[in-house]
Amino acid sequence: MTNHQDRQREVIDQIEKEVQENKLTFSTVEPVSDFDNDTRVCLTSLHFPKEYLVGKIYSQIIQPLQRFFSDHYFYSKDMLHMTIKNIRVMRNPPSFTDADVSKVERVFTSVVPRHVAFNVYFYRLLLFPTNLALIGTTDLELDNLVLDLDRKLKENGVADDKIYINKRYFFSNMTLVRFTKQVEESFREEVMKISSQLQFEPYMVDSVTLVQGNASLHKKKIINTWMLQSI
Repeated sequence: MTNHQDRQREVIDQIEKEVQENKLTFSTVEPVSDFDNDTRVCLTSLHFPKEYLVGKIYSQIIQPLQRFFSDHYFYSKDMLHMTIKNIRVMRNPPSFTDADVSKVERVFTSVVPRHVAFNVYFYRLLLFPTNLALIGTTDLELDNLVLDLDRKLKENGVADDKIYINKRYFFSNMTLVRFTKQVEESFREEVMKISSQLQFEPYMVDSVTLVQGNASLHKKKIINTWMLQSI
């Protein structure tokens, strides 16, 4: 494990501590009764994982949980995604205009293709107050990409409005479940059991997609997709 991954794990552990102590200093998505038809919209950049990874996540994590806890909202296979860089958080009405989207697209067109693909090393599940996520450390390149985008977005008047616990050491976060009610203790126990048994090979992120849509991505508009350079 690299020093960079050690620092990422420290950030992840700090987030878990804040969640456990109910002292959050970062943005979260508030739950709704119907995530598919949620009218709140965000502008964000994502990576849609390849089919083999989606299949493994479904067989090892989602299906075992869904079998016993189907009341919660589970992401469908085609909606699973890894967040790369947020631009505008979930709001109704949206906090961005068509002109903002055009600015952001130009920034991504100039920045993303200059960066190289990077590996994600998934190693655990993390229970947030309103969702369950698959978490992974990454190569340093994710920080390089995010910080480059952050600087260019600010220069063009479309700065990220999300509140983060960290200014560096960004990691991979894939939401699998959004909670529709208070989480049962049996759910927590099953999550801990599954998390302790996870074994994933490194996964290469080789593309970035700019999207506007709701939290579930059931209602989404894909703006554009860019390829990262091969390692």
